[in-house]
Amino acid sequence: MISLAAIPREASLSSITATPSAAYRTYLGLAFGVAAGALWGLVFLAPELVHSFSPLELAAGRYLAYGVISVMLILPRWRALRAALRPRDWLSLAWLALAGNTLYYVLVASAVQLGSVAMASLVVGFLPVTVTLIGSRDRGAVPFRALLPSLLLCAAGALSIGWQAVAATTGGTALLGLVCAFGALASWTAYAVGNSRCLARLPHLSAHDWSLLTGVVTGAQALLLVPLIAIVQPVQHAAADWLQFAGVSIGVAVLASICGNALWNRMSRLLPLTLVGQMIVFETVFALLYGFLWEQRWPQVSEVLAFIFVLAGVISCLRAHRSHAAPATHPDAVSDGPAAG
Repeated sequence: MISLAAIPREASLSSITATPSAAYRTYLGLAFGVAAGALWGLVFLAPELVHSFSPLELAAGRYLAYGVISVMLILPRWRALRAALRPRDWLSLAWLALAGNTLYYVLVASAVQLGSVAMASLVVGFLPVTVTLIGSRDRGAVPFRALLPSLLLCAAGALSIGWQAVAATTGGTALLGLVCAFGALASWTAYAVGNSRCLARLPHLSAHDWSLLTGVVTGAQALLLVPLIAIVQPVQHAAADWLQFAGVSIGVAVLASICGNALWNRMSRLLPLTLVGQMIVFETVFALLYGFLWEQRWPQVSEVLAFIFVLAGVISCLRAHRSHAAPATHPDAVSDGPAAG
């Protein structure tokens, strides 16, 4: 048996699972990531529930509710939080709110309404690949060669999920939906990387407070959408439609924005960016599951294979992190370098 005293302190701290406490952080982070994905998957179903409303209206409704709830929850700590933030941090919040919330949701809702839930889920399902590729460039990160199997498995899962949906996209409307889906992919990739690095450089702020601050800024951005909608899309809706729209907006704001973002931020402080990238795939998995329930059908063989590929990809990535000591992979150790936020 190897004595703990014989293990260098640096090695014990650098490996993700070298100590029981580090292992606990990893598995807790995984649990938070899966839970966030389960809640975020609801955003793909929302446009189908209120199909008569435009993507701009959906974004404005969801994020106005998110902003109002965030203001109410953060109000008791507002003075202390405002004093703890520098101008740079407010700029980061504005950018992250736009990339990860306002712009992203407009693009996702457009992709769902112009294409389909499966097509939008497929394209956004490549987020683990894009985020992990960026995270692999961080100092001390797990080598790209070790991450390649998990990336290939995730890519195979995404292709298995939606190849039929993409093959069926004919016509300009579906093609525009596909373009919107790729725009959402780029937008949320920038958010995931920037948010993880912002949390790393702001250890004095809790993940929950950062989520609420993001909600306040997102709500302010949603206010700017209201006059734009009145000018560009002056569409009248029935009273019953407005009630359903309000219910969906509040529900998505509470579950996906408040709870989902808080879980994701806590996960981002527990896991390295390369593993954070793998967790995003659960949003795709749950989005498809909710889609199956909404359509009242069983998954096809290709969709079952996708679940298997996705699970295998995450397990492969976790094993890669167990096998490699990476001193700087944990978000808390990331420097203040090329942060997207």
